[in-house]
Amino acid sequence: MGLRTRRLIAAFGILAFLAFYIWAATVIGERVPASPLAQLAYYALVGTLWGVPLFPLLSWAEGKPFLRKRGG
Repeated sequence: MGLRTRRLIAAFGILAFLAFYIWAATVIGERVPASPLAQLAYYALVGTLWGVPLFPLLSWAEGKPFLRKRGG
């Protein structure tokens, strides 16, 4: 599969993931207690962690292995 095709698939995958992630974060965020500290902690965590699941997809899109196997 060519690099351009991989990037196109990854772009649509990112859009689909982010649409779901934003929806899920909003639904769960409504259930967070009204405490400003709890809301700050929740939204700081959710706002930071959204990129972690995308690392393998972005790595695949660039044609690089995400985890390298160590030779032994």
